[in-house]
Amino acid sequence: MRSDSKAKWNCENEDGVIEGFAASTSFSPLIMGKAKKGPKFAVMKKIVTSKAIKKYKEEVLNPEKKNLLKEKLPRNIPSHSSALFFQYNTALGPPYRVLVDTNFINFSIQNKLDLEKGMMDCLYAKCTPCITDCVMAELEKLGQKYRVALRIAKDPRFERILCTHKGTYADDCLVERVTQHKCYIVATCDRDLKRRIRKIPGVPIMYITKHKYSIERLPEATIGGGRYSELYSDICSH
Repeated sequence: MRSDSKAKWNCENEDGVIEGFAASTSFSPLIMGKAKKGPKFAVMKKIVTSKAIKKYKEEVLNPEKKNLLKEKLPRNIPSHSSALFFQYNTALGPPYRVLVDTNFINFSIQNKLDLEKGMMDCLYAKCTPCITDCVMAELEKLGQKYRVALRIAKDPRFERILCTHKGTYADDCLVERVTQHKCYIVATCDRDLKRRIRKIPGVPIMYITKHKYSIERLPEATIGGGRYSELYSDICSH
């Protein structure tokens, strides 16, 4: 038998079959393991969807459509209200119409504040609290725990505003309403809603701080029906 690694030798197994193995220098046969076979997957055909067919037809029938989409579209600049022509919002003036949120009523009850009286003490003018249908629906959904807030919202002194949109999410309704009409003050204690209202120019925000109402972003020309300078001059003259 050859001593090199490439030498082969024959051995007889138990059944009497002669097998050949490659021998190493130490004459020890190499033990060969079984090759692992991976799972077999069937060849899947590509399914053509209706969207792909529609897209292909559009590309064939109207090849210039892609070029039209690549062209730069003109920028759509939102138009501002004419009430914001001057430095302040001329649409705001007494009697003020205040859009009330759900949590504003609840926090007013916790702080033992009367809505109409507290608003008049804050703005020094007549105020009309306004309740939208979606705010009323939210209070009704809250159940018996907030029955006092619901009773306050149904006060005949409050103005009821009809909603034409679907659903009862009040925040979107209030934001859309004050965007279209600049004659409202939004009363809320919700941080997210206040952040959204601040992005709309000319809309003041009423909130509760230190057990009383406070106003944010109210123009000087509207408080108490006149300018601060005029009020100050009247006080000084007397």
